[in-house]
Amino acid sequence: MAVSTVLTGARVVLPTGVVENGRVIVENGRIAGSAAQDAPALDLSGHWLVPGFVDMHNHGGGGASFTSGTVDEILTGVRTHRLHGTTTVVASFVTGDMDFLARRASLVAELAEQGDIAGIHFEGPFISPCRKGAHDETLLRDPDPADVRKLIDAARGQARMVTLATELPGGIDSVRLLAEHGVIAAIGHTDATYEQTQAAIDAGATVATHLYNAMPGLGHRAPGPIAALLEDERITVELINDGTHLHPAALELAFHHAGPERVAFITDAMDAAGFGDGRYMLGPLEVEVKDSVARLVEGGSIAGSTLTLDRAFKRAATVDGLPVESVVQAISANPARLLGVYDRVGSLEPGKDADLVVLDADFELKGVMHKGAWVVEPQVG
Repeated sequence: MAVSTVLTGARVVLPTGVVENGRVIVENGRIAGSAAQDAPALDLSGHWLVPGFVDMHNHGGGGASFTSGTVDEILTGVRTHRLHGTTTVVASFVTGDMDFLARRASLVAELAEQGDIAGIHFEGPFISPCRKGAHDETLLRDPDPADVRKLIDAARGQARMVTLATELPGGIDSVRLLAEHGVIAAIGHTDATYEQTQAAIDAGATVATHLYNAMPGLGHRAPGPIAALLEDERITVELINDGTHLHPAALELAFHHAGPERVAFITDAMDAAGFGDGRYMLGPLEVEVKDSVARLVEGGSIAGSTLTLDRAFKRAATVDGLPVESVVQAISANPARLLGVYDRVGSLEPGKDADLVVLDADFELKGVMHKGAWVVEPQVG
């Protein structure tokens, strides 16, 4: 016997727009097209109902690191972000020794095969020492295609993205290799020129890793990677909308030039997300989190974020004044498409997983459903 729940009264954000006083039916863990007449209903009047968030760049949370944590710790990080509306998450690794990263990929691939995460993102070691950010410079290396292939193979089909400084020796060939294997080649932690960035896009790169951060600034004579990434319709730009990584004007510039269909909100979260201030390790480097801002103890570089996507959503809809439909595109639909999972998640459509988020009129999170089960049950009525 099918078990149905009907969610009524909310402003529902669909791919076609916002439906006032909408009705979403959940049946056996999926969104259904119809329900029995006697199906229980939950009145969500005065709330928004949006798809579960999809985070394609996340290093951990809840005190747990995806790069170095045990299986249980990784699952703690996944659950922490799920409590904040992220129902689909990719596990991102920071730079490490090649053999270590290969072992980690093999371990975490099992969680991806089980459906706990949506795959693996290698953010390093193939990045520029000039733009290393919170990565250990002693472990960086050029993107030799053989090394890139080693990590892809170790991930057993679960590698979703590799961030590269594509101007380094082997960079363009590695982009081609990734494209051939269906893995996203992301341009980031790069010192590339405008022309070098264009060449990488032509070779198959499709994502800009946290646009603006860890790359040269936009110049009027040397426009650098930012201009090339914003202007090319083949590129989706990641943005960390926490108020620390980006000035609101920079975010507005990205949305104006790329449009909502080419932006993906990410957290770039580290262990401290959903956990609190204190000292943490990001790979082999020590990080101090103070007032929710993470910086390296040595040098003071920003070291990821403590962001959760519910906060990014609220900031986008309030401080940045973006239309809710555009925020949903950037925080759910676009990353789901990039990851190849839009057939299952990323929008509220019949047949997809019942992954959804309930927000109040002020865009505060009030409920989270994952595959038809409430993770955070809304207290309404």
